Amino acid sequence: MKNKLKYLIGVSLKRKIKTKWFVVVNVLLLVLIAGLINIDSVIKLFGGDFNEKQLVYVIDNSGKSFDILKYQNDNYSSIFEKDEDDDNPNFEVKKTTKSPEAILKEKENKDAWVLVIDISEENVIKAKLISDGYVNSNEYSEFGTILNNTKSQIALIETSINPNDLSKISTPIEIERQVLDENKKSEDESMQMIMSTVFPIFILPFFALTIFLVQMIGAEVNDEKTTRGMEIIISNVSPKIHLLSKIVASNLFVLIQGGLLILFAAIGVLIRFMLGTGNSIGMSGLDIGKTISELLASDIGAQLIYIIPLTLVMMILTFVAYSLLAGVLASMTTNIEDFQQLQTPIMLISLVGYYLAIMAGVFDGSIFIQVLAFIPFISAILAPCLLVLGQFSILQFIIAILLVCLTIFLLIKYGFKIYKQGILNYSSKNLWKKMFKAVKSK
Repeated sequence: MKNKLKYLIGVSLKRKIKTKWFVVVNVLLLVLIAGLINIDSVIKLFGGDFNEKQLVYVIDNSGKSFDILKYQNDNYSSIFEKDEDDDNPNFEVKKTTKSPEAILKEKENKDAWVLVIDISEENVIKAKLISDGYVNSNEYSEFGTILNNTKSQIALIETSINPNDLSKISTPIEIERQVLDENKKSEDESMQMIMSTVFPIFILPFFALTIFLVQMIGAEVNDEKTTRGMEIIISNVSPKIHLLSKIVASNLFVLIQGGLLILFAAIGVLIRFMLGTGNSIGMSGLDIGKTISELLASDIGAQLIYIIPLTLVMMILTFVAYSLLAGVLASMTTNIEDFQQLQTPIMLISLVGYYLAIMAGVFDGSIFIQVLAFIPFISAILAPCLLVLGQFSILQFIIAILLVCLTIFLLIKYGFKIYKQGILNYSSKNLWKKMFKAVKSK
């Protein structure tokens, strides 16, 4: 029996790995993942430049706005810099007396903006922004903030406020955080915010691999039923061994693919360092080195010692549960179209879990979210996020794992009976009646 199981696992795994498509798809995934991690370098290669400043020519008809605007631009960028090593302004402002049309006709000013500032009796100053084409909405919003700061500064100066008082008003407030809970540190608050944002991204491959696993098992079982190859296989091995071989081979393949995705991400990060782009990933501004250092120094870093192993155990067990469910459902169908209809609810359940994980931080303390985190098939995505956010205890997480184990036990106990009845059934007539009868059989 063990030899037959081992042989079927080997055959199934070779069919998945030793193909040209497996190589082609993984090469494309390597290029895609490495490209996304180095997206800023890729865009620069084709003419883009994230460090290029937006040139703004200022026609100051008010006679008092340009110097303050330039100061506000420099001060604004020092607070909201692009990255850790770049404290230069995002905009380059130049004073001019030329007309907007003359400025924008010049080839080097094709992408420049022209700002015309006039005096306004009702609103201190008024401004008109002129460009040859559309402007970036983020830059437009940011420059609007600078202009509003300029207007406020001019208004304060015109009220003859003392320079020292004006400096106090203009200086950004520094907020000191204090957390009363003795088990939590204020220094870890920002790190927890980062983890709540980043962790769902790391869960995304699990979600994708789950969908792939379900589709793969369903396609294999239906292919063998359609070609009548199932009859030959079952005449030599028991349905139980056949299903086990599918589950083990498919899960091994998914784990191998997951390991390759991690490897591709590591290669992408390595390429980034080799290019000298810096520690930050792509356009996200997430500094790898700084984030890892802060993470290791925080309490969350210490918690990852048990969060990561528990999450991996939960994910592997959930893979097994999904594969069992997919195998049982596939045995009940007579063609791939029927299985695709059956797998839709499975995908929706997994999708609900993923979206809830993304929004878990919004529903802090919600009992409803915590209850959903115990539900098998959802818990592998939602429970780790709640554990990172501190909304789930280790005991609750272990209970969620035990519930997944219980689900696997029930699927094995009753699913094998359904599978045995369904794999040689080629008629959809009274199918559900036959399945319930199989469940009740000894």
